[in-house]
Amino acid sequence: MDYLTESLKKHLEWQGKIEVISRVPVKTKDDLSLAYTPGVAKPCLMIKEDPEMSYALTRRKNTVAIITDGTAVLGLGDIGPEAAMPVMEGKAVLFKELANVDAIPLCIRSNEIDEIVNCVKLLAGSFGGINLEDISAPRCFTIERKLKAALDIPVFHDDQHGTAIVVLAAVMNALKLTGKEKNKITTVINGAGAAGIATARLLKDYGIENIILCDRQGAIYKSRENLNSEKELIAEVTNPFMRKGSLSEVIKGTDLFIGVSAPDCVTKSMVESMNKDPILFPLSNPIPEIMPDLAKDGGAVIVGTGRSDFPNQINNALAFPGVFKGALAANATDINEKMKIAAAEAIAGFVKDNDLKPDYIVPSPLEREVSLHIAEAVKKAAHESGAVRKV
Repeated sequence: MDYLTESLKKHLEWQGKIEVISRVPVKTKDDLSLAYTPGVAKPCLMIKEDPEMSYALTRRKNTVAIITDGTAVLGLGDIGPEAAMPVMEGKAVLFKELANVDAIPLCIRSNEIDEIVNCVKLLAGSFGGINLEDISAPRCFTIERKLKAALDIPVFHDDQHGTAIVVLAAVMNALKLTGKEKNKITTVINGAGAAGIATARLLKDYGIENIILCDRQGAIYKSRENLNSEKELIAEVTNPFMRKGSLSEVIKGTDLFIGVSAPDCVTKSMVESMNKDPILFPLSNPIPEIMPDLAKDGGAVIVGTGRSDFPNQINNALAFPGVFKGALAANATDINEKMKIAAAEAIAGFVKDNDLKPDYIVPSPLEREVSLHIAEAVKKAAHESGAVRKV
């Protein structure tokens, strides 16, 4: 199928992928008086006395705001807030279809960090969680950090953490299959934007220590010139042996490659230079850093991409619906590292040992039970880590 042409036809037909549907009947005078005036005054007054009652008396508990400024949309770049709306609507569809969570796209006409933060802060009382989406780096880090400090509801930048969670799940099962140990492998991540930096941090939290992050200038290490503030921070906790050089140089003798960068930047000879039975996750879309068949010709034992037409699709759609469902069910105030690792473990554990094989290390987002499995794990981790609202 020509997805671009057919999708445009469908969007013209649909004229929007989401709508508001009433949860209550309005067929009689009594129905109207209960749902609206005069009866609605009672819940309003209860919330006035205790704003926390908004979680019990409105849909807030199950509603997420999808926030973007349209500066880093899919592979399209800075296309603006209106042009980002079809993607945000698609995100809302996945929230609803995969986890029965209501999500409202809010596309903001500003690229200014403080304006975006203030806008979300002012709207936050209507929502149980905030999903940041397709905001360019390094601004996305600052926006998330400021909102997490200001709000008492979960704030989650999906391009960072959703990607990191699914990558970690894939790594868990790949290590299980290959017999490699997390504290002994060397990992190279190519791409030091939102997804690359967040993935490096989550892998470290899981116990993978030897991680080399690369950008267009090669390996990132402490004291390297021309690093932005986020790269300086990640340089402090990665590349412990201070390896330097281009990607083709530092990939030698490594076990795991994760690409969140650009098409065709990894060659067969680079894969051959890695350790025995290397694991490759080239996630650039639509064209990965190396095509799976070429990676396997170079010796890769497991390959995962971001595409649905190859085995092992590593895509954040597998994580975010269940993560938010669990966080909302727990009355969580945050989505912390323990909750993220619990989500990754739930995804990895969904693939039973007797089903685990090189071309099936993570489930598909369309396996509907996955989101429920993730939600239970995230809810439990939220309570265990104390990231819940005291009611």
